[in-house]
Amino acid sequence: MSEILFLAHRAPWPPDRGDRIRSWHMLAHLARLAHVHVAAFADSAADRAAALPKLENITASHFIRVRQKSRAAAALYALPRRLPLSVGLFHDAAMAQHVERLLNVRPISHIVAFSGQMAQYVPGSFGGNFLMDFVDVDSAKFESYAREDAWWQPMRAVHAWEAWRLARWEEDVAHRAQFSLLVSEAEANLFRSRARLPARRVHAIGNGIDMAHFHTMGDWQPLDAATRGTGPLLCFTGQMDYRPNVDAVRRFAQEILPLVRADFADARFAIVGRSPNEAVRALANLPGVIVTGEVPDTRPWLAAADVVVAPLAIARGVQNKLLEAMSMARPVVASPEAVEGLSARAPQELLVADSNRDTALAVKRLLGDPVLAADMAKAARARVVTDYSWQAALRPMDKLLGLAAKNPAVTGKAAEPLRAA
Repeated sequence: MSEILFLAHRAPWPPDRGDRIRSWHMLAHLARLAHVHVAAFADSAADRAAALPKLENITASHFIRVRQKSRAAAALYALPRRLPLSVGLFHDAAMAQHVERLLNVRPISHIVAFSGQMAQYVPGSFGGNFLMDFVDVDSAKFESYAREDAWWQPMRAVHAWEAWRLARWEEDVAHRAQFSLLVSEAEANLFRSRARLPARRVHAIGNGIDMAHFHTMGDWQPLDAATRGTGPLLCFTGQMDYRPNVDAVRRFAQEILPLVRADFADARFAIVGRSPNEAVRALANLPGVIVTGEVPDTRPWLAAADVVVAPLAIARGVQNKLLEAMSMARPVVASPEAVEGLSARAPQELLVADSNRDTALAVKRLLGDPVLAADMAKAARARVVTDYSWQAALRPMDKLLGLAAKNPAVTGKAAEPLRAA
C-alpha cells in the first residue's frame, strides 16, 4: 500500500493561521488516500505539545522538531551555499536524518512538501512522486518588500537578495517535482512564467473554508456588550507580526479610520490576532483603535463587526481572512491585492477599494446603508458555499498523486509505525 511523507515548515495543528489552515486540511485529505508520515517544525515547545495529540490520531508517524535556529546561524549556512536565507532558517540535521531513516524503513511512494523551504529534505535520489505545494510565489513577495523599502534602508538589499535567491530555488525545486501547486490561478500563471515550466506541471489548488465552523449559527459565544460597544465596529484579523498585516493595519488606523470617524465619530477599529509587534501595539493609543492580541476564537469578533477590512498592499494567493469573514456573512472592504485570488464578484459580494479615500468611502457606504451591507453579506456567504469547500478544493490532488481514497476501515496508522518524535 502507498505511504505518503508530508513535510511542513510548521506543524499543521491547530489550524489557527493561514498556513496551518491549508496544511491541516491537506494532511486530513491525504490521510484519506494513504498512510501518512508527518515531518514538520514547531515554532515553540508549546506549539509542539499542542500538535502531537492531534497528529497521533491521524498519522502513521510524526516527527515534530522545535525550530531554534537564529537568523545569524541561518545566514552562516545559507550565504556560502548561495541559498535563500529562509531555506537556511529551516535547515536542520536532525530533520534530515529522520527523513533519511524514514525513507529507508518505510515504503514511501509519495512526498508532499508544504512550503518551499521543506524541499531541501526531498532527496535527489527519491524515485517516487514528489508534489510541491509552494502555496504562494514567495520570491515575488520579497520583490514587493524590496520595492516598498526606502532606498536607504539596509533591509532593501536583504529583501532583494532573498527575492533573487528564492526565484532560483523555486525554479530548481519545481523542475525536480512532478507537479507544483499554487493557491490560485493568478499565482500559478505567475509561477509558470518564472519557473519556465509547461502548464501541465503547475496547478492551482485553492484554499477552502470550514463553513460549519465559520457560520453565524456556530458554537461561539458573542462578545459581551462592554467589549462590543455601541458604535460601528470595523475588524481586521491576522497574524500581527507579519509585515503585510502590520503595514495594512497601520495604514488603516492612521490614515483611513480618521476619514471614517469624520462621519461616524464612534466607529472603532479592532485589530484581532496573535503576536502584535511593537508598531501594532502602539496603534492602541490612537482614538477608536483596539488591539486584542491573541484571542481564543476570532468568530465573535467577526460576527460583531459591521465591516471587515483588508487593506493589504502586499498579498499573495487567497486570503483566508477574507474567506472567514465572508463565511461568517460579514460585508468586506478589501484592496485589489487582497482579492486577487478570490472568485467573489465586486460590488455584489464585497467592495474593492485602493486609495485611502476610496477605502474610507466604501466603509462609510456600508455603515450608512444597513440593507446594502446585509445583502452583500448574504451574497458573500453564498459565494463561499458555492466555491470554497475544502473537499472540492483538494480533490484534484487525488489525480496528481495517482491515488484513490483508501478503504474507510483503514485508519491513519501504518502496520508498523515509527515511534513519534
